[in-house]
Amino acid sequence: MKVRVRYFASLRERLGDEEPVELPDGATVASLRATLVARGGPHAEALAPGRAVRCARGRRMCSGGEVLAGGGGVAVVPPGTGGWPA
Repeated sequence: MKVRVRYFASLRERLGDEEPVELPDGATVASLRATLVARGGPHAEALAPGRAVRCARGRRMCSGGEVLAGGGGVAVVPPGTGGWPA
């Protein structure tokens, strides 16, 4: 399945606005993050385990165990990021 990942605040500056990510069916937010970290480079540094990063689906913060759906989007934000874009 393909999900669209959107980055905000300082993560956007390092990783760009958004990117599609291909994942197996039943993937979770945690497995998405692990897939991104495995890309190495700036992804590995910005999203490494222990780095404070939050994820949201449908403007609702979610945990690493949340199962993703194909065609959906995930917002990735550093803590303290204010408000959602229009």
